[in-house]
Amino acid sequence: MDFIEELRRYCPQNEQEEADRETIFAYIRAFPDTLLSRKNIFAHMTASSMIFNAASDKVLMIYHNIFRSWSWTGGHADGERDLYQTAFREAREETGIRTLSQIGGGLAAVDVIPVWGHVKRGQYVSAHQHLNFTYLLRAEEKEALRIKEDENSRVGWLPVSRLEEFVSEPDMLPIYEKLIGREKKWK
Repeated sequence: MDFIEELRRYCPQNEQEEADRETIFAYIRAFPDTLLSRKNIFAHMTASSMIFNAASDKVLMIYHNIFRSWSWTGGHADGERDLYQTAFREAREETGIRTLSQIGGGLAAVDVIPVWGHVKRGQYVSAHQHLNFTYLLRAEEKEALRIKEDENSRVGWLPVSRLEEFVSEPDMLPIYEKLIGREKKWK
């Protein structure tokens, strides 16, 4: 589904999502031609996923090289208008997992996430916003995993109840907790 239509249909679950949804619409209006690319210096459309095991007591995460933290999977739209497809592709590329299924009926959350300036592949990337759509996925723990060396250095199943021990980005923990709560409701 086209990301604009998906955002129109999405029912925010709290005040933060209401505000972030309106912010994303404002960026869409302001930058209709560049928002889906990294050419936009202010914000990029991104898509992520929280990947749960069958028992819903673990999530599949990567150790992100830039952010130096265990993290969900995800990436930039890079021109793709169907952000579910972006999230799905990134989940497979970053973990090596082949069999994934979607939990629930679609978009699970919208978030505007600040990204500090950093170096990626030898190039400096200025601070900007990620206008992020998140989807919930399910995978089998027994499936083989592999790292994507240019983006992560580890891939693994982490216990949901102990994420705060692994995630060194404190601003991401409330987002992850929100998604864990949504998965419980959608189960």
